[in-house]
Order: sequence, then C-alpha cells, then structure tokens
Amino acid sequence: MKVKLSQGELKRIRDALRQYERYLPTLQLKKQQLQLEIVHLQNAMKDVTKALSEKKGSAREWAGLLNEYPTIVEWLTPVRVVTSRKNVAGVDLPLFERTEFGLAEYDLFLTPPWVDRALVELREIVSLLQEERVVGEGIAILSQELRITTQRVNLFEKVKIPEAKEAIRLIKIHLGDQMTNAVGRSKIAKKKIEESNAQAAAE
Repeated sequence: MKVKLSQGELKRIRDALRQYERYLPTLQLKKQQLQLEIVHLQNAMKDVTKALSEKKGSAREWAGLLNEYPTIVEWLTPVRVVTSRKNVAGVDLPLFERTEFGLAEYDLFLTPPWVDRALVELREIVSLLQEERVVGEGIAILSQELRITTQRVNLFEKVKIPEAKEAIRLIKIHLGDQMTNAVGRSKIAKKKIEESNAQAAAE
C-alpha cells in the first residue's frame, strides 16, 4: 500500500480506521445472526425430511393401488404455495406457511374407499416437498449472504485495519523524524546566529 507521508494523510487514515473499527462489530454481529439462522433452518430441514420419509414409508403400503385410480394425480398439483417473509440481519427470507390444493371432485359411491385417505396422505407428501423446497431456498439465500459477510469481516480484520495501523505507524515515524531534523536544523541555525553575533560583537 502506497502511503503519502504527510499530516493530511495521517488524518485521513485515522478517520478511515475509526470507520473500519466502528463497522466491524456490526458485520461480526450480522455474521453471528446468519450462522444461527442457518443452524435453525438446517434443523427445520431435518424435521421436514424425517416427516417426509415417514409419510412416504406409510404410503408404500397402498401405493400399488394408485394404478387402479390414476385420476388422483390431477388433484395433487398445488394451486398455491403460501409463504410469508422474515427479515434476518437485513436479509429477506421466505417462510413456508401452507400448500393450497384445488377441490377434488369425485363420486363418493363410484370411487374406491381408499382414495379419500390416499388423497390426504399424498397431498401431505406434496406439501412437505414444497416446505422442503422453501426451507432449502432460505438456507441457500442465507449461505450466500454469510459468504459475502464473512469476506467483508476478513477484509476489515485481516487487511484494512492492519494496513491502516501500519500506515499510521509509518507516517508517525516519518513526521517524528522530520520534527527531530527540524529541531536539529533550528539548533544549528541558532548556534550559527549566536556565533555570528558573538563574532560581530568582538569586532
């Protein structure tokens, strides 16, 4: 880093250092909040994955029956996936609320009795898949933000603040040397004037 060894540059770098040191704790707090929320979402993802696995397991018992009633697939497409928003450390996150399906219209007398239960179970599986997708989206958003925030923390901690401190040290040394030299020159000049005055008085 090229530094101008001047009083003006010293002030500019000191001001910059103050800004870095003021901004760093905010970044560190943001990093901490993002890490905590990622852990929270990862735990939520485990719960959803487990519930999904259990639902799929119980559905295997009657999954073969679906070939007898393929129409059921038409009622499994979500009409709407409802999400809300949550702000974590300035990051907007999607939160899964529910999955909405259209009305399944079928003749209760002509339809096999297992269809009712299958429809409920399969819609729950679809809903869990949607929840898994939304939670995964949240983790991806937070992970990207965490990566950027960590880079910034490292930039301030390992580059900007040490560079500024080193520049201040170098400028102070240079200005100190200049002052010492100026004092030395002043003493020499004063001595010469005194010698000159003494010489003139002697004449």
